[in-house]
Amino acid sequence: MAHTLARSLSRRSVLATAFAVGVALVGFAATVPAHAADWPQWRGANRDGHATDFKAPKEWPKELTQKWKVTVGDGVATPALVGEKLFVFTREGGAEVTRCLNAATGKEVWVEKYDTAFKGFADGGFPGPRCSPAVADGKVVKMGVNGTLSCLDAESGKKVWRIETKGMPKFHTSSSPLIADKLVVAQFGGEGTGGIAVYELDGGKEKWKWTDEGTAYASPVLMTVGETKMLVAETSASVVGLDMKTGKLLWKTAFTVTGRGYNASTPMVDGQTVIFSGSARGTRALKIEKKGDEFTAKEVWNNKDQSTMYNTPVLKNGRVFGLTSADSLFCVNAETGKTAWTEPLTGGRGYGNIVDAGAVLLALPPTGTLTVFEPNDKEFKKVTSYKVGAGKTYAYPIATGNRIFVKDADSVILWTVE
Repeated sequence: MAHTLARSLSRRSVLATAFAVGVALVGFAATVPAHAADWPQWRGANRDGHATDFKAPKEWPKELTQKWKVTVGDGVATPALVGEKLFVFTREGGAEVTRCLNAATGKEVWVEKYDTAFKGFADGGFPGPRCSPAVADGKVVKMGVNGTLSCLDAESGKKVWRIETKGMPKFHTSSSPLIADKLVVAQFGGEGTGGIAVYELDGGKEKWKWTDEGTAYASPVLMTVGETKMLVAETSASVVGLDMKTGKLLWKTAFTVTGRGYNASTPMVDGQTVIFSGSARGTRALKIEKKGDEFTAKEVWNNKDQSTMYNTPVLKNGRVFGLTSADSLFCVNAETGKTAWTEPLTGGRGYGNIVDAGAVLLALPPTGTLTVFEPNDKEFKKVTSYKVGAGKTYAYPIATGNRIFVKDADSVILWTVE
């Protein structure tokens, strides 16, 4: 995300980072098991950009069918889909607003809001949230542009707890929270001072905090090596692995920002391999190994030609599919790091999201044009494209069944493939 936009973008592309990363969702319902089709957190059920049950047709229609469109306000956070509930986090006027919509009809189920000021820099044209809501165990967790971390009851929308974290990056808080093992993980603060904190989901009590390095714009993911569950996070200067239980630093590799770059791309986990990317610094792969009580991070490959800035690639069939800051789609071999192909994708300015939708990949840049292409490792093969938003489509398209949910400048739209 993860997540800095149009109006400011015209001023300086540097602004873009604010929300490049921010956008998330996690699992929902303590009494209702997660649906296979859920997109409950940042980058989907496993935070990897994979849609689990999208049904690509043998022949794509000339146009998609619009089922409903609801005005919800400004923001680039990807909505969270759990069952037939769609949780949307935006800004309206001076308030940050969370809505629960009926996914089939777009009808509002509940709404929760709180007042919060916004003082923009180069990202002044984007006052809405960058961080996507995370949903699990009957709770909705969200993080606002100023670092306000909130937990709501998913059924009623009532506030369970709210914490004002301190500090924020230059382009505002953009790291989407994560829920795991009834704990909330949040990267907070700014590039100079900040860190990673873990809170109890039920009451908001802090369990541990790691503050060795500041925060940029990427979102954390989970990884298990042996019997150790760890958080993998991109900080303002490194990629680190922290023990999920204690916050102990297990391994670290330097990933220092150079020039007008940003650490804004969420790390990808493939077994014991971590793949990460950054502006002008290429895309790299590390093998995480445990020897005794110690962990090591050994570089497997480093592709210096293909790098992302404001988006996170997706792993599929042993290949890494991403979008460079120069607006080129690319395919890289995940074992060797060698580039298979590149293809221009205009209008994104380095922004855009790619979803693994099974038989196809979906690429959505801020232009609002959805490109459908094959997961081919030899050459780029476009299937079709559709206009699905009015612009500012910085959020992920959520693909499930024959449905595609799209968040654009101020609305959420449900499209179906018929």
